[in-house]
Amino acid sequence: MEAKTRSEETAAAESTRPAPPALPWPVRLQIFALVTATDLAQRRDGTVNRFLFSLGDRQTPASPRPDARGVRSADITIDASRNLWARVYSPATVEAGSAPLPVVVYFHGGGFVFLSAASLPLDGMGRSFCHELGAVVVSVNYRLAPEHRYPAAYDDGEAVLRHLGAHGLPADISVPVDLSRCFLAGDSAGGNIAHHVAQRWTSSPSNNNPVRLAGVVLLQPYFGGEERTEAELRLEGVAPVVNIRRSDWSWRAFLPLGANRNHPAAHVTGEAGPEPELQEAFPPAMVAVGGLDPLQDWQRRYASMLLRKGRKARLVEFPDAIHAFYCFPDLPDAVKLVQEIKAFMSAH
Repeated sequence: MEAKTRSEETAAAESTRPAPPALPWPVRLQIFALVTATDLAQRRDGTVNRFLFSLGDRQTPASPRPDARGVRSADITIDASRNLWARVYSPATVEAGSAPLPVVVYFHGGGFVFLSAASLPLDGMGRSFCHELGAVVVSVNYRLAPEHRYPAAYDDGEAVLRHLGAHGLPADISVPVDLSRCFLAGDSAGGNIAHHVAQRWTSSPSNNNPVRLAGVVLLQPYFGGEERTEAELRLEGVAPVVNIRRSDWSWRAFLPLGANRNHPAAHVTGEAGPEPELQEAFPPAMVAVGGLDPLQDWQRRYASMLLRKGRKARLVEFPDAIHAFYCFPDLPDAVKLVQEIKAFMSAH
């Protein structure tokens, strides 16, 4: 009976499978380069060929010179012993007497395995967020799996918050900031990290640390489970970027050896285990969901879980959006997303 049910689910998913998304050619080419580099770098034994991936991962250095939008960047060391650093985006000038700016601590995507704070698309996002949101953006270069499995990325996220509370930003970043208005944000795997860091931070608050979480912004967060959801089956072979094989490989690379996808790091929605314990201080959340993202069912379940537990959650739907659409500024939904984030931050 179980096999028949799975077969029926697969058949139903195939019958409703949409056509591949219509994307501009420049976006298609960028996605092709990214997924090709990813597929070549994912070895069958669970290790990564970092050299091959680097061929498709264009990186850019920080620049103290303001760009056309008046944003400059600087790399800061958080913990040299584990090569933990962050790229800080700040406006070159602020008006005298203006209020201190909020801080957005950002965690990039890449399946816990790929990309960095210096990757070109993520550098562009950091600059855009700084300019459009009126915030100082701290983009975290956390340690990557499989060399550094769970919970290394979560540990690194907490370390950044402790560093900001203890040391603030370097003196050459002369923009005043308000650490009591700190937002955690992340895309894909970075959204997963943002959730878990927020859960940890609010579960063990420090009275001496000025960092207070005003909100979490999760852009198509990477959650999962052993179950194959309707969207995962329906969009297999249709949606770019994420597919079942790549996703399963990433979970195996990140989770503890021997763990399955119902591990609490991946599965946070309660169907196959206990829901996460969230304190009253867990901040309001904005969850962005794309209609052409195979992970969308997990993301909606996550928002529902927050609401069940009495937390504030705002679900923002982009019906035509693929996974990682925010990396492509030419897509109209990427512009709309920034507007939604700005409204969320203003409300909190």
